[in-house]
Amino acid sequence: MKQLNLMLVMAVLCLTAAAQTDSTKKEVKRDTLQIGNILIIKKGKDSSLVMGRNEDLRKKNSKISTNYFVFDFGFSNYNDETNYGAANDYLVNRAGTPALGKSDFNLRTGKSINVNIWFFMQRLDIVKKNVSLKYGLGLELNNYRYKSDISYLEKGNLGAGLINQPFIFRDSISFSKNKLAADYLTVPLMISFASNKAYDKKGISASVGVSAGYLYSQRNKQISDERGKERNKGDYDLNKFKLSYVAELGIGPVRLYGSYSPNSMYDRGLEMKPYTVGLRFSNW
Repeated sequence: MKQLNLMLVMAVLCLTAAAQTDSTKKEVKRDTLQIGNILIIKKGKDSSLVMGRNEDLRKKNSKISTNYFVFDFGFSNYNDETNYGAANDYLVNRAGTPALGKSDFNLRTGKSINVNIWFFMQRLDIVKKNVSLKYGLGLELNNYRYKSDISYLEKGNLGAGLINQPFIFRDSISFSKNKLAADYLTVPLMISFASNKAYDKKGISASVGVSAGYLYSQRNKQISDERGKERNKGDYDLNKFKLSYVAELGIGPVRLYGSYSPNSMYDRGLEMKPYTVGLRFSNW
């Protein structure tokens, strides 16, 4: 009788322990077992114990990591392949002024600024955290600062009749500041490689891919003594879509970025292929 009672007590204790274990056990992955704050990770024939908060353990073992509000600062420019000798109704010459040419679109390189604000960047690990798919969403802000006194108009009259389409002309006054701003909502998609699985500031990383941008704002901003500050926002026949090759290089704490579009930034008249280069301020 004593042996029977002892066996009953042991059975009750085992059932109680199993019930408590089931109430705290959470399955993280098929090869892991979590009991409370204890995580048992099994790899092949080996097992290891990890202790910590449940949320931290899930983040540590997640294949997706997110970086919010990544900031880029660099320079904008373009490769000008325009044939200025061909007929071009986008470039209009005022009476008594020479024809517009390549030199009229030369930029002040140090003042042609590119700023990108990425709302988020995500990394999806593909191969042991060394190879990842990287994507995001953000704004590309490009400023092209001209040396010359050209101006943009959606339509106008320069003395030879009304022009009912966007055009560029050499203005009659001098500007202390003259720039074209082109802003895009952009989605990049890259394959990323890293020497350090943590993608931290000690390793080397590189990313290559493409981006697709939609032009949501274009404006010609000018400052002169005669007219003061002007911010002329309009449709100047810039290409609404921008497809680019993009790349990123991380060397320790320093991260560089670059982009190049094989297509012109204009719908007609000018063959200018934009590119950017600069510094990226990001956690990875």
